[in-house]
Amino acid sequence: MTGSSSAFNPDPQPAIWLCREAGREASRLPDWLTDYERETADKFSGPRKREYLSSRWLIRRAIAGASGQEAARCRPINGRPVASAEPVGWHLSLSHSHGLSACATSPAHRIGLDIEPCTRHPHWQRVARRWFSPLEQSWLLAEDNPETFLKVWTLKEAWLKATGRGIAGNLQTLEVGPGFDLRGDQAEPDWHADCWRVEGFLVTLVYRQSDPTPPMLRRFEAPPEDYGLAGTDEPRESETPVLRRRIEPTHRPSEEQG
Repeated sequence: MTGSSSAFNPDPQPAIWLCREAGREASRLPDWLTDYERETADKFSGPRKREYLSSRWLIRRAIAGASGQEAARCRPINGRPVASAEPVGWHLSLSHSHGLSACATSPAHRIGLDIEPCTRHPHWQRVARRWFSPLEQSWLLAEDNPETFLKVWTLKEAWLKATGRGIAGNLQTLEVGPGFDLRGDQAEPDWHADCWRVEGFLVTLVYRQSDPTPPMLRRFEAPPEDYGLAGTDEPRESETPVLRRRIEPTHRPSEEQG
């Protein structure tokens, strides 16, 4: 199956690409799937299968939009899609929740993306007391705002994806202070975090970038019923972030003495 040429030139900046999942299950699997993806899709049915196929469609459209290549010629590596296989050189991060899929692209460094519905975590205080630092607990419990907590949670999730770690034992490697003062355990000075509010979701990106040009968030229409990659529809650019911060390196006493 051939795809149309992307309307975009190669994008040197990190970017987020969003789409709603397809409304119904395809009668047959799209022929652009790799053998690995086809085997994986065959294990699913119903909403889980639509989620998987929609995310694989979006990954190809995201790589195409970032690289300028045709979507039908783009694909991620097998397994967890943290990088592109064709064309090579793009770092990826995938997240999906409650019918919304998102893929982040970066040309230079690993990237972390998390999306969460704004209504999630009704018992967020328990999570904060169990997993967050004393500083974070103090200001979050005093503010008593579930959306503020959710911003902190998505920042931590995106940070762990960008630094290649799991949740267990690592949630405090990024500490979020009052006013969203961010301190991370990575030494590089060019870490950043942005957060958008889109269609009832928080969309949070953690990335490295020395260029001052901010990342863009772009939205596609939902995939067609046959998950075809051909088409000329261009993604719509979204509004500016509700939060944009630099992540400062954590200062340790041993470093200050050295």
